[in-house]
Amino acid sequence: MTSEAGVVFRHENGTSNEKLMVETFGSGVAWLDYDNDGFLDLYFANGSNLATKSSSPGNTLLRNTGRGAFVDVTASAGVAGSGGFATGVAVGDYDDDGLLDIFVAYFGSNILYRNSGDGTFADVTRKAGLGRSGRWSSSAGFLDYDRDGDLDLYVVNYLEYRLEENPHCGFHGEGYRMYCHPSYFDGSPDELYRNNGDGTFTDVSVEAGIANPSGKGLGVTFADFDLDGDIDIYIANDAVRNFLYRNDGGTFVDVAYSAGVGYDADGKPQAGMGTDSGDVDGDGRLDLFVTNFSEELNALYRNLGRFEFEDVSQSTGLRSAFLRLGFGTKLFDFDNDGDLDIYVTNGHVIDNIRLYNPHLSYEQKDLLYENADGRFQDVSAVSGPAFQIEHVGRGAAVGDYDNDGDLDIVVSNCGQSPILMRNDGGNRNHWITIKARGTASNSFGLGAKVRVETGSRVQLKEINNVASYLSSNDIRLYFGLGREPKVERIEIIWPSGKKQTLRDIPANQILLIEEAPSEVGKQPASEDPLHSGDNVKGNANEP
Repeated sequence: MTSEAGVVFRHENGTSNEKLMVETFGSGVAWLDYDNDGFLDLYFANGSNLATKSSSPGNTLLRNTGRGAFVDVTASAGVAGSGGFATGVAVGDYDDDGLLDIFVAYFGSNILYRNSGDGTFADVTRKAGLGRSGRWSSSAGFLDYDRDGDLDLYVVNYLEYRLEENPHCGFHGEGYRMYCHPSYFDGSPDELYRNNGDGTFTDVSVEAGIANPSGKGLGVTFADFDLDGDIDIYIANDAVRNFLYRNDGGTFVDVAYSAGVGYDADGKPQAGMGTDSGDVDGDGRLDLFVTNFSEELNALYRNLGRFEFEDVSQSTGLRSAFLRLGFGTKLFDFDNDGDLDIYVTNGHVIDNIRLYNPHLSYEQKDLLYENADGRFQDVSAVSGPAFQIEHVGRGAAVGDYDNDGDLDIVVSNCGQSPILMRNDGGNRNHWITIKARGTASNSFGLGAKVRVETGSRVQLKEINNVASYLSSNDIRLYFGLGREPKVERIEIIWPSGKKQTLRDIPANQILLIEEAPSEVGKQPASEDPLHSGDNVKGNANEP
């Protein structure tokens, strides 16, 4: 639906004969309702031509008109960026005013945009204490790691890389120049910024235990993997082992070794790109998925409990991805049958890869796997013409931009125009969407656990828009209900620890749940603190 919806954008990767590493990176994309009109808007980060030192064409903000189309409001909103090479995008309400703010990661100096609430944004980077230059940042995300009610910021960093020190790399002595392997460069430590509650942040990376200089981070996701009430952090690293940081009450311990998620099943590090977490087998524990390099399997780690995982990539039907190079990814229920499916966008990093391996290609098709009782079937070939497009996929995000109850996909391609895929048919099954409004917790309920029970199954999910590669997803939470016309019970546990229970909720609506002022036990639905005045029942023209 890219052209039909008016999604006009083109990524500048600055491809050149110098084969600068940043040219391979691509940029991210975010779904966000920045104007609180009930419809998701789009924000694209953009690169630049570093070889010629030309300024970026600029990041792009597209406002959703509510009629299936988008209009460019970048200039009036003031979010075009610094002119440098933008990489990742994170979305969250850091000042807890009910408006979504935007953080943009860069090869260089990052930017924090505060949402002013009048359609414009203000660059508050230095005021917030986030001004830093010289690092190559990748993915980023907001989370309340210390459970104090406001959102902190995690920034993933990639390599210690300087344009003026770009080595000449080839392939087994052949004369063609290619992009260098990340092993040529040192890693760069990640950063964790604690929200001080007054509009500023403090760098707590070292004291929190996440400043590992061996990391070469690309993807990040947050989840409470041990169900102890605080948020853990997983990092997909490129060609070195991945990190799994267990949250021990505000400080972190890397347990990737003992958990079994640092390497593949043979004990080798992989080239991790994108990542996501979710309960793919319905056992109430959040599993991990990581996209990897071509001729490596994408990794699915099944959560066994107590911070132990099993690599089930070989046994669950994911081999069709072997020759693809995966980047953006999402675990989501595309057909609303009640279980999580897998989406991956693909594209190689070496533009002349066919000179070295005729079995591989630079432009590649995307992959969609349908979940069938914990095993996955590749349904890409029958999922519509969008899945037949060969492109150089990088950032990807899911969100329901037309509010019809099924999740759509947007992909930001490296050096190309994006792809907007509208989901046509997922809402043949019933669904419910949950929009959280925190009071004691952060305003959009990031980190809240939501348990949905119907007559046929129980689903557990966490509110988390941080996943994929360089990108940010719809902050609302989606549950497919299959043929069930109602939800028997919804339980939400807020980051504050408060618990609310709702019963007998009709399907096919966007449900706004506001955090109660005090703990709420099991009550009839009529007595629950439920605000549903802006519910939507499948009408794309109604906010």
